[in-house]
Amino acid sequence: MKRSTMAKIFIGIGGLYAVYGGLLFLLQRQMIFPRFMVGPPPENLTLPPNVDVVWIETSFGPVEAYLMLPDKDSAKEPVPMVLFAHGNGERIDFWPKAFYPFLDLGMGVFMVEYPGYGRSAGSPSQEAVTEVFVLAYDFLVSRKDVDSKRIIPVGRSLGGGAVCALAAKRPVKALILMSTFTSIRSFARRYLMPTVLVRDPFDNLSVVRSFEGPVLVIHGEKDETIPYRHGVTLFENAKNGKMITYSAGHNDCPPDWSAFFRDVEGFLRTFEILP
Repeated sequence: MKRSTMAKIFIGIGGLYAVYGGLLFLLQRQMIFPRFMVGPPPENLTLPPNVDVVWIETSFGPVEAYLMLPDKDSAKEPVPMVLFAHGNGERIDFWPKAFYPFLDLGMGVFMVEYPGYGRSAGSPSQEAVTEVFVLAYDFLVSRKDVDSKRIIPVGRSLGGGAVCALAAKRPVKALILMSTFTSIRSFARRYLMPTVLVRDPFDNLSVVRSFEGPVLVIHGEKDETIPYRHGVTLFENAKNGKMITYSAGHNDCPPDWSAFFRDVEGFLRTFEILP
C-alpha cells in the first residue's frame, strides 16, 4: 500500500510538472516579448524633428524604423551609425529624443522596431527579429550618407540579443550592450525548466566570445531583472572589452544619461570609431 501510494504521488507530481512545463513552453514568447503589455501606439503620433520613418519590408510584412541623421552642414562625409534595439517592454516611439546626443557627435541613429510591436507586422521570435535587423543593416549599408564600416549596434536588455544576432551575420564595427543577458537559456533554471525547451535562446555569450571588435558592456550593479553577473561574464569573455558599472537597477540604467553619453563617447574615441 505504501509503495502504491508513493507511486501515485510521484505520478501526480510528474503530471503537474508536465502541465507546468507545457504551459511555459507555449507561453515563453509572451514572457520574452510582452508586446501586449506595452500597449498600442498613439493614433496621431507626432515625431520630434530629425526623425524620418522607414518601413523595412520583411518576409512577414513591413516593420517600422526611425532614421535620425545629423545636420547636413556638419556631416559632409558619410556618418557612423548607431543601430538601436530597445528592451522588450518598450517601443521605438519612446526613444528618439533620448538619443539626440549621438547626432551632436556627428553620428546617425537607426531605431528598429520588433515584429508585432507598435505598427509593425509579424510576431516576435529570434528568427523574425534577426531577419528584421539584418535587413535594417543592409538598408544602412546601401545608403551613401552612411559609413558602412562604422555601424555600431546598441542593444538594451532584450535588444542585446537582437544586436548580437545581427553581429553573428553581418560585420559591425563595435557592440554596445546595455543591461544585457548572456543567454535566455541561463534563465531556465529560475523556472525549473531544461534549457532545451527554450525556443529563442539569444546566445549572446557565444557571439561576444567570437567577436573581434570592441565591446562595451554597461550594467547596473543592482539590476533585479538581469543580474549584474551577466554583464561581468560578457565583459570577461570579450576579446576587446570594456565595462562600465552604474549604481542602478534595470529600468533606471543608466541613472545619468549625460554621464552615459560621455562614457560612450570615450569608448568610441578610444577605439578610434570617432576621431
